[in-house]
Amino acid sequence: MSKTLQLLILCLIVTLVSCKEEYPDLEDGLYAEIVTSKDTMIAKLFYDKVPVTVANFVALAEGNHPMMADEFKGKPYYDSLTFHRVMDKFMIQGGDHTATGGGNPGYKFTADFDPSLKHDKGGLLSMANSGGFNTNGSQFFITEVPYPSLNAYDDNGELKNCDQPRTSCHSVFGELVKGIEVQDAISNVEVTPGSNKPVEPVYITKINIIRKGSAAKSFNAPKVFEKELPNVEAEIQQIQDDKKEKLEQEQKEREEKIASASEETKPMLEDYATKTTALASGLKKYVIKEGTGPKPKAGDSVRVYYEGYFTDGKLFDSDRVEIAEKYGMFNQRRADANAYGPTAMLVSPNAQMIPGFKEALANLKVGEKAFFYLPSHLAYGERGNRGIPPNTDLTFIVEMESVIKR
Repeated sequence: MSKTLQLLILCLIVTLVSCKEEYPDLEDGLYAEIVTSKDTMIAKLFYDKVPVTVANFVALAEGNHPMMADEFKGKPYYDSLTFHRVMDKFMIQGGDHTATGGGNPGYKFTADFDPSLKHDKGGLLSMANSGGFNTNGSQFFITEVPYPSLNAYDDNGELKNCDQPRTSCHSVFGELVKGIEVQDAISNVEVTPGSNKPVEPVYITKINIIRKGSAAKSFNAPKVFEKELPNVEAEIQQIQDDKKEKLEQEQKEREEKIASASEETKPMLEDYATKTTALASGLKKYVIKEGTGPKPKAGDSVRVYYEGYFTDGKLFDSDRVEIAEKYGMFNQRRADANAYGPTAMLVSPNAQMIPGFKEALANLKVGEKAFFYLPSHLAYGERGNRGIPPNTDLTFIVEMESVIKR
């Protein structure tokens, strides 16, 4: 066989091998082949929805990220790292070269979010961070179960205040299309007692980026990251500014509503106060509506409506929806918890209430509605309470609806 023919055959073999399609059953798209010491997972990356976050991951995987520290440049970042944190029925987390959860690739960035990408199933790739918009780096996790509290958008489709403490905002950027059982196997490994660190390290041997189709092949991760990151930062800053402006406007409207309601209520409270009768303790009472039912005994549980006011007419609490709405203090969460309406209370000197309110309950009959004036020593005294300054006199309008049958 001539050398020319041998060369042609060799070239043909090389061509045939190079033309062999990797994972031919995958549709067009951008994928990450995550080879681990347990087996291989394939994740489809949502580069069309969260391009910055995907570009960050791809550029790190391929070792050409424009912001990575000099010590990591020119080599695939994720190769030989571990899943340093695994939690069964939650997720597995990797991408930290220190394997402590505190490492980063030399920078932090603002991830982009898409409201359609939620932590609503297992097998989702999402960015790990330390809280806040600008704390993303190289660490990522893969969910095992739905975990909606990690979503960046709330149930109303609004971006959460991610910079607030104890607020989780994580960017979903991919989904496993092969190897979901590998995720499960990793999340079930034995961990060091008292931690989530595997006893035997689970390695990310290599992350290979697979491009199928012209759009994926033209996705230049370093360029996309540099070009789109400023836009993401500006967009999130605008959302935050708009939200701040909206909150300030709502607060202004709330204060105006409170002022108007207080101005209307104050004369009524002052009128009631002039008609009160002082009890031995210093508690003052005025009956607005006579009761026709029995007076509860000590130890009885009752249901009462209450309105609590400062002496200037400002409301500080009420279980009546219409009163809360009048003062701009209606709380939807309280409504969802069925916490508006007559409140169950114990008539007892040992009840966990301020002294004046305990005495007020003991002086009511079923069906009676009364105004009570509590000098500060019968209210919260010198210590005050949340939203109530020290040495503050308080007023209440209380209506006893019923005695709860035992």
